[in-house]
Amino acid sequence: MADERAVLKHFKWPERKADAMREAAIEYRDLKCLESEVSCCKDNANVPCGLALKKIAGLLDKSERSIQRLIKLRNSVLRSYQECGIPTGWMLDSGIVSKIKQASINLAKMYMQRVAMELESVRNSERESSQEALLLQGVHFAYRTHQFAGGLDSETLCAFEEIRQQVPEHMGGSRELLAGIPSS
Repeated sequence: MADERAVLKHFKWPERKADAMREAAIEYRDLKCLESEVSCCKDNANVPCGLALKKIAGLLDKSERSIQRLIKLRNSVLRSYQECGIPTGWMLDSGIVSKIKQASINLAKMYMQRVAMELESVRNSERESSQEALLLQGVHFAYRTHQFAGGLDSETLCAFEEIRQQVPEHMGGSRELLAGIPSS
């Protein structure tokens, strides 16, 4: 880097613009990789439920952190990027952010489907505490996704309905928890 600077000091080189372009390119690449990772996530029924749910939750966590970091970056550098002629459309909420948020809704659907599948398998063993904990995990994840993405799609709401149908009658508290979820 020192050699590069030694050569460039003899020229009128737009160092600030080069640094800004480098920073924007790295951030864009990281977000595109995240979008791809979240969009391509598939549930593997052979993986134990706990591990699968942890992986899906990890992707949502990573998405939330990345978007928060982008918002902070955008607030501090948007004007300088525009002055340097660096495209900024990807930084806006309508750019890559909306794609990541949409992919997170698919994560919620996948999570709900996995919870429903697991509820079905533990229902036969009558472990009510396991069912209750799993149900709460699913509702919490869906709420987080709803807050992050700004809503849920109809397929994810159908996955909720599937979970509601599986809650046994004797688990009244869980039925009350799901009461706010509209049925179809």
